[in-house]
Amino acid sequence: MTAPSFRTFGCRLNAYETEAMRGLAERAGVEDAVIVNTCAVTAEAVRQARQGIRRLRREHPSARIVVTGCAAQTEAGRFAAMEEVDVVLGNDAKLRPETWAALGRDGGGRVQVGDIMAETAAPAPLIDGLGTRARAYVQVQNGCDHRCTFCIIPFGRGNSRSVPAEVVVGQVARLRDRGFNEVVLTGVDLTSWGGDLEGTPRLGDLVAAILARVPDLARLRISSIDSVEADPRLIEAIGGEPRLMPHLHLSLQAGDNLILKRMKRRHSREDAIAVCARLRAARPEIVFGADIIAGFPTETEAMFARSLDLVAECGLTWLHVFPFSPREGTPAARMPQVDPALVRERAARLRALGAERVRLHLAAMRGREVRLLMEKPDLGRTEGFAQTRLSTPALPGSIVAARISAATAAHLLADAL
Repeated sequence: MTAPSFRTFGCRLNAYETEAMRGLAERAGVEDAVIVNTCAVTAEAVRQARQGIRRLRREHPSARIVVTGCAAQTEAGRFAAMEEVDVVLGNDAKLRPETWAALGRDGGGRVQVGDIMAETAAPAPLIDGLGTRARAYVQVQNGCDHRCTFCIIPFGRGNSRSVPAEVVVGQVARLRDRGFNEVVLTGVDLTSWGGDLEGTPRLGDLVAAILARVPDLARLRISSIDSVEADPRLIEAIGGEPRLMPHLHLSLQAGDNLILKRMKRRHSREDAIAVCARLRAARPEIVFGADIIAGFPTETEAMFARSLDLVAECGLTWLHVFPFSPREGTPAARMPQVDPALVRERAARLRALGAERVRLHLAAMRGREVRLLMEKPDLGRTEGFAQTRLSTPALPGSIVAARISAATAAHLLADAL
């Protein structure tokens, strides 16, 4: 008998949940199983998951294949119909200890997918890193109350649910006691944290509580936020607390107001520019990443040009570019589509712009002193999340003071001080 193996598709939250499931499965004694944690964000993501499942069956002919994640939640019947699949677990079930206890006894049923919209709690099992001792992740929120027209994720994750502050602070303190110097807060819609808790606290309140009550935590990082929902206390913490890393990934999606309206986003172009200016005024060294979709339905060349212009106007560095592809079941899939070749061409132009922004940012770092969180003996990350190669090896997970000596197009070079 062998320990279960895992395959993960999709986002960082999925990666976090895979590690949580690994612990649950091992404690329940699950053996000879392959667990596939799927993504549903695009039709291509679902296709890749199905392809991966077929390959895993060929590689593990006698193992149980358990499929879970967002695609399993939104398309349970489709995965249950695959002859390669033994069990389908919904997102509502995958983090419950009793689910894994039943699987350890070969029980629980072939399809275990409930009504995700009925879920009111956000279980967040503690994990110790993502296969590395460099940093640890704490899930503070799950689900989303918004209904962007291109997005299927609320139907895979359910409505927004928050992990209580006491639980989050306790988990961060435990991770610090276990030697982690950096903790990353994760969720589906982080800035909605607290909306379902008593007193409706905001994300800034949670960040302030962590920093105050875990004073020996060296670095706290926020994974991704909806920029226009950054509350005043969060901006205050970004401006005044050096332990909160000056790096934010923003969900912007487009730079044209009509496209943003058709996406059913909650901000305008002007809002995005104003928020970035406010954050940079609070913390001048802050580095922004952003999600931007190329070729959203009805997007003209002039509309796309406004997305290109937004990169400079917001001062973005790290771009995550998504060529639009229609997701069945979403309103955007029924809108007039842009020619796929043009979508790919626009995505390529955005990526080229992103590469140039990274090159300029890294070049401007030469000569600066930084503190690197080491991911490998020779590789670390700056406070602004730039990958940096250190000239002399250091202990993974440690924080090393260094000076940037040079920059390539993709990473920095540094010498320890």
